Amino acid sequence: MQYQNSLQYAQSCDAKDSLKHFRDKFLFPKNSAGEQLIYLCGNSLGLQPKRTQEYIQQELNDWAKHGVEGHTDAENPWLPYHEFLTQNMAVIVGAKPSEVVIMNTLTTNLHLMMVSFYKPTKTRYKIIVESDAFPSDKYAVESQLKFHGLDPKDGLILWKPRQGEELCRFEDLERIMATQGDEVALLMIGSTNYYTGQSFPLKKITQLGHKHGAMVGFDLAHGAGNIQPNLHDTGADFAVWCSYKYLNSGPGSLGGCFVHERHEKNNDLPRFAGWWGHNKQTRFNMRHEFDPLEGAEGWQLSNPPILSMAAIRASLDVFAEAGFENVRSKSEKLTGYLEYLLDGLNNENINIITPRNKEDRGCQLSIQVKNADKALHTKLTQAGVISDWREPDVIRVAPAPLYNNFEDVWEFVQRLKKIL
Repeated sequence: MQYQNSLQYAQSCDAKDSLKHFRDKFLFPKNSAGEQLIYLCGNSLGLQPKRTQEYIQQELNDWAKHGVEGHTDAENPWLPYHEFLTQNMAVIVGAKPSEVVIMNTLTTNLHLMMVSFYKPTKTRYKIIVESDAFPSDKYAVESQLKFHGLDPKDGLILWKPRQGEELCRFEDLERIMATQGDEVALLMIGSTNYYTGQSFPLKKITQLGHKHGAMVGFDLAHGAGNIQPNLHDTGADFAVWCSYKYLNSGPGSLGGCFVHERHEKNNDLPRFAGWWGHNKQTRFNMRHEFDPLEGAEGWQLSNPPILSMAAIRASLDVFAEAGFENVRSKSEKLTGYLEYLLDGLNNENINIITPRNKEDRGCQLSIQVKNADKALHTKLTQAGVISDWREPDVIRVAPAPLYNNFEDVWEFVQRLKKIL
């Protein structure tokens, strides 16, 4: 696109945007004067869809009306409720419905997946993560190593950017596998790095790991609802994600899990089992031995919290109406415009550390500001911009295409320019 640095241009883009009416389907926070804030923090917590209250209220009404019978008699019966989310979720992550389930929270799901897919031996036991992985991922893999009696200092391999660089290079991961691949049991990579916004080549990573005999899993916390990971085609063994960032399901809401279909009938995989993963036909006959469901459903533990699932369903229905290909297309244009405007500041103190190639990023741009501290972010907040600060010197800005527009992006850069 041939961008222009003017409010009129931004407004003209918004007028032609086929998704513009979806902005009205969300609730925006306001300041004390009742003015709507510029919300660019969907990478941390997505905005609430207006329909969320209606969806949750329906379940509260059915609980009041039916009590326990709501499991079968509610307007949306609770027993199969997670199935109402599966199709729309599968489209967003590029999977078959049988490969996807909404359950638990992200790190819980990560541990459950590592129980099944991290199987260390005396010679093959190491785990690779990117060096600046989200802390919870690093804590989880370190604790798995310790659980198996291994020292994380020996068992954990960090895929690092080169000296003086911010981004990880695939050829460096290839080099690690060439020298240590026969010792690697699992590659567990964040699909889109929370700090830099870099999206990794998932299929190439999967092929590399499998070539050397390792299992491969991805954390899509910053990928689901942001990029299209095409999980089935990628061939990853598993993936996990949360739903409260780009998927707008509310603080602390449930996560999701992907298990590739080649594992769906493998009952020899070790797993931590629970009754909701048991054969639906005999689930309530309490005296049967565990008979796991085929597909990702077989990793479920407990009956799910319906109120949280109602909030997820509300957001997934919005995504389905918009069409994820359309969401992704708008995202690339919005982020490209943000990049263009930041470059136009001609400020030598500003550096975008997120990849310039749109294929290597989602909607987040991480803006490194030389000699800045959190005071800069505080001033932005006071100027009516909700963004995200990460130590030591990065502002994360994520124009989410379902509810942000070109005018948001233009106005943010004007306020940043004034503060600088």
